[in-house]
Amino acid sequence: MAVRHGGDVAGTLGLDRKSGFCKSTSIFYSKREPISLPPNQSLDVTTFISSQPHRGTTAFVDAVTGRHLSFPEFWLRVERVTACIYALGVRKGNVVIILSPNSIFFPIVSLSVMSLGAIITTANPISTSGEISKQIEDSNPVLAFTTRQLVSKLTTANLNLPVVLMDGETWSLEAMMETELSESRVKHRVELDDTAALLYSSGTTGKSKGVMITHRNLIALVQATRARYGLEQRTVCTIPMYHIFGFGSFTTGLIALGWTIVVLPKFDMAQLLTAVEIHRSSYLSLVPPIVVAMLNGAKEINSKYDLSSLHTVVAGGAPLSREVTEKFVESFPKVKVLQGYGLTESTAISASMFTKEETERYGSSGLLAPSVEGKIVDPDSGRVLGVGQTGELWMRSPTVMKGYFKNEEATAASIDSEGWLKTGDLCYIDSDGFVFVVDRLKELIKCNGYQVAPAELEALLLAHPEIADAAVIPIADVKAGEYPMAYIVRKAGSNLSESEIMDFVAKQVAPYKRIRKVSFLASIPKNPSGKILRRELKKLTTSKL
Repeated sequence: MAVRHGGDVAGTLGLDRKSGFCKSTSIFYSKREPISLPPNQSLDVTTFISSQPHRGTTAFVDAVTGRHLSFPEFWLRVERVTACIYALGVRKGNVVIILSPNSIFFPIVSLSVMSLGAIITTANPISTSGEISKQIEDSNPVLAFTTRQLVSKLTTANLNLPVVLMDGETWSLEAMMETELSESRVKHRVELDDTAALLYSSGTTGKSKGVMITHRNLIALVQATRARYGLEQRTVCTIPMYHIFGFGSFTTGLIALGWTIVVLPKFDMAQLLTAVEIHRSSYLSLVPPIVVAMLNGAKEINSKYDLSSLHTVVAGGAPLSREVTEKFVESFPKVKVLQGYGLTESTAISASMFTKEETERYGSSGLLAPSVEGKIVDPDSGRVLGVGQTGELWMRSPTVMKGYFKNEEATAASIDSEGWLKTGDLCYIDSDGFVFVVDRLKELIKCNGYQVAPAELEALLLAHPEIADAAVIPIADVKAGEYPMAYIVRKAGSNLSESEIMDFVAKQVAPYKRIRKVSFLASIPKNPSGKILRRELKKLTTSKL
């Protein structure tokens, strides 16, 4: 696959420096300085991160226990855990699964696994045993890291999988981190294009797909993070580390920059604000529902907490409306809100804001990230469009995934022969190069920053003995962004209720996938080929609200 990643486009014929659009190639080029990647093709992301110079002292702080890890302590524990899992037989190409809430140990496990050339796959702690079982069946891990509270989900899924407890006394991560290093191990050659992480993303068909993220992808993310933020700041981690937003920031990117990361096991508004006050956090990475919650409680928050150290909120995971952004800045005038846009398939980054001036382009996701190229393509005709025209965003960059794990068909449908990733999002790029996300071509629902596949919920609903047909669409919500809503056709003679349907689904899926509203129809609108006409259902929903 021949791929060109940004680079020097100063001499490109017909390049408009204001928008970044080149008429001769129909490509939008990033206006940011291109990132540099290591010339050495044999390099793992852990070695790269550990070699980066900075003057940071404290790497991680547990916000609950107060436990601190300095950078030397952190890297010593990474080295020790690497040696221990190697002794357990983990080798290059093996998969290791981690099922854990946020923890100061999450990055230690992840970086240890990747340093061997093995592959870390992260699981959502609120997933059901059935959902985790599917991920285990697909990824076939040789070892698992989890907590005492979550271990039953793993053992239910696979009785033969060896488990290391991150909070246990025997077979524990703590014991690994205290093990003195013995004789040196054989270090396998790790290439930049080897898979480092396997993060699962909901597919439109309902089947979750493993996104193969390489060492090159993660190193490129580190360099893009460096360009955006700079060295040695303080932040509080409350977004999930298993998700690409948290994984990219808190297990790779910010460690390389010498940041102090204060870790909360899960989101709690009071704990988050207290941590900002106590640890003098300057940055917060948040998903839109938390931004909205802060806005709604702004008066009480400002009177109760000292947030004078906070100057930047980085919002990602879903779009943040102009209205919310403006009101947030009014309520917290010393804080700027940097929005961004990315996918798991693009290792979290495609477009982003860097400066306060850029935040004033309300409604946008910022400029194309460093070394990112973009195309706007008409989804019907395939014609490449220009400035201000809306179509599907295609992107090419060193952060684009290797492909979908064991799924060549899906990979070929998402990445073309020239390395262009089809994002599935309808966007336009304006005359100043700012990216605006208009709608999704993909049918995924974004609830609290999580992806929900309608097809997965529809398959569950159709398994109910009293449901003849079903369709799931998003319904807008100020706090969550979107919720799944179901349209149901009951079988003849059935009096199935809304609450019974919601309970039926809730027992089988993670909380963010639960149906929050049900409406009954005589039939589901479909096209001649049988595809659900979701836009018709969305119009119907809007007319009822």
